[in-house]
Amino acid sequence: ARRRMRVRYDYIISNPPFVGYSFQTPEQKRDLAKVCRECGKNIDFVTGWYYKAARLIQDTNTRVAFVSTNSITQGEQVAAIWKNLFEKYNIQIDFAYRTFRWDSESDFKAHVHCVIIGFSCIRNKSEMPKRIFDGENIAEVEYINPYLNETPSIFIEKRPNPLCDVPVMIKGNCPVDGGNLIIDSKTYQSLLSKEPNVIKYIHRYMGAQEFIQNIERYCLWLADATPKELASSKFIKDRLAKTREFRLASKKKATTLFAEYPYRFMEIRQPKSNFIIVPSTSSENRKYIPIGFMSPEVICSNANLIIPDATLYHFGVLTSSVHMAWTRVVCGRLKSDYRYSNTIVYNNFPWPEPTEAQRERIGRTAQAILDARAGYPDSSLADLYDPLTMPADLRQAHADNDRAVAEAYGLPSKPTDDEIVVALFKRYLQLTQQ
Repeated sequence: ARRRMRVRYDYIISNPPFVGYSFQTPEQKRDLAKVCRECGKNIDFVTGWYYKAARLIQDTNTRVAFVSTNSITQGEQVAAIWKNLFEKYNIQIDFAYRTFRWDSESDFKAHVHCVIIGFSCIRNKSEMPKRIFDGENIAEVEYINPYLNETPSIFIEKRPNPLCDVPVMIKGNCPVDGGNLIIDSKTYQSLLSKEPNVIKYIHRYMGAQEFIQNIERYCLWLADATPKELASSKFIKDRLAKTREFRLASKKKATTLFAEYPYRFMEIRQPKSNFIIVPSTSSENRKYIPIGFMSPEVICSNANLIIPDATLYHFGVLTSSVHMAWTRVVCGRLKSDYRYSNTIVYNNFPWPEPTEAQRERIGRTAQAILDARAGYPDSSLADLYDPLTMPADLRQAHADNDRAVAEAYGLPSKPTDDEIVVALFKRYLQLTQQ
């Protein structure tokens, strides 16, 4: 009886509430779990509207359009949300308006980053062309995937190890210390005169902001210090006592247990040789995510990802427009900034199969980028990669590197982002179906 009384709709249009998982109330989380049980956790609240609509439009010609947070088309949420919508509910995307900033008209001038997605059940054989809107540009395409690109529906899920034969990317070191093992530049200068004997245990400390903005910070790195050496410094003993107190106050059992070792970072993954550093978060306004090489004397924080044993070739590919096109599509976002991850972005990246000559060329163009940067010792990476202030020789070095990497993929010398993404998704399919 219920089926006979089912209401048929022509359109379902809505602007669901924008609430990320960490900001949802317990009631909202319970509601979302009931509607989207198969999605798991850490999904945006708007997902509930997609699943309710998908069930309503089964075996109908109803068309749906929602304004949504752009998070549902980025990072690990894509597979969690869309895989079931496509495979279980036979949903197809009819049109998509890519990420745009929606400013609030209220007195509180908040803004969010949104997408608009129109979809229907795959039985809907509408003759209307599929369209992707990107600012003022409109493209008519044959297919739209959940990343809002014209490529097959590939779902990039967390991968524990790299898809290709490349060095492993890991997170940096995590102190869990309440800031007590970290030292600012003013305190460091004071220690030079007051307790010069402790300087050998102080290393340069590099978080994402320190790396990009060239902010000078340091940390206590005491893994090799003896108890006598620790006890001989009033400064060190004071910092260790505060670290211990901070850890004991934690609600996490692992943290409280580690209060017995206040002289150590809680998670240590520091390489013993040079490594590549990749900031976990960086501005979308830059054409390239600033990455670089670091020596093992510099302690890298968990705000970065690191690649031990990486070469100039790896640096060249990762800092190329090809890798950036991949990153922009599959990475998560903080508002609109890039949230780079090893398990989603790096481990799934389909590397090329270059000839030895191509590999060497990429190594040379990568070194040229580093050489161009070195010509501006008073400038931070934020200065060098600002679209308004990026120097001409650094732009040219990146352009040369882009061409070298594109050649290794068999792409045109100046491919568009859409051309790059199509080629990378095809290569990803080849590598995963072998």
